[in-house]
Amino acid sequence: MLGRAAYGVFWMARYLERAENTARLIDVGFHLALTRGDKASQDEEWKSVLTTTGQLEAYKAAHKDMTGPQVFNYLLRDRENPASVLRMVEAARTNARVVRTSITNEVWEATNDGWMTLSEILSRPVRESNLGEVLTAVRGQATLVRGAMGGSMLRNDVFNFARIGTFIERADNTARILDVKYYVLLPSVAWVGSSLDNAQWDTLLRSVAGSRAYSWLNAGSMDPRDIARFMILDGQFPRSLVFCFEKIRSNMAGLAKQYGHETGAHELLRNVGARLHQTTIEEIFDMGLHEFLQDFIGKTNLIGDAIAADYRFIE
Repeated sequence: MLGRAAYGVFWMARYLERAENTARLIDVGFHLALTRGDKASQDEEWKSVLTTTGQLEAYKAAHKDMTGPQVFNYLLRDRENPASVLRMVEAARTNARVVRTSITNEVWEATNDGWMTLSEILSRPVRESNLGEVLTAVRGQATLVRGAMGGSMLRNDVFNFARIGTFIERADNTARILDVKYYVLLPSVAWVGSSLDNAQWDTLLRSVAGSRAYSWLNAGSMDPRDIARFMILDGQFPRSLVFCFEKIRSNMAGLAKQYGHETGAHELLRNVGARLHQTTIEEIFDMGLHEFLQDFIGKTNLIGDAIAADYRFIE
């Protein structure tokens, strides 16, 4: 597969996943801000959303205030923000057009229709009253593309590169959410076990579409350590770090089989995956959750860079 086509399908999938993840983070920020009684605390929630997406400094350079509507419009529709949902969906569509002969008509149409739908929705400022509707549309369009991909594409290198892009992005997002939110969720230790505590942890789980799944596995108990274990090590949960890396491993194995050889990225992936599978949540906490997650994020970025180099991605 040509490097340009590999680059296009890999980043098409990453941009769509990142757009959906941003929408989920905005939803979390909005609901957590509603639980805060004063403006300073509400602003802090929106600051944490910007921090998780890596856009805090860029936002500060563009805006002096940090009100909810200003933040979520910046993240959703600001054309001067290259990481806004609108710009990411546009980038996904651009990459899909470049590889149009390598993807099915269903995948192209879902991506193109999603771009047109969201361009129309985001052509006007988003208000608090219709924020939920907008976020649902973003998540829905990403789901339609994934469905088209899963239901119509050959399980070849094109499919493998798209899936690898999706799960690298998803693993990075889960790690960032847990890293930023774990130590800042509670106003003070006095809230531990309270109804506010439980509501905030539930909102965190909803940011990774895991609230109901976690409840099924843990009988509704909102224990911080169990939540961290669920998001990192639960192989049944499709946004956990272990699950994402297992999917990346599977699709990288597909590339090795099709091309007849492994690359340096395979070895790097094996090392990170082995560490994930062999560790326990107790060992992670002994090491330091922040330190573990920062190391994981760094290694995930290295794997993405190695894949780009090994398969000669051309922008």
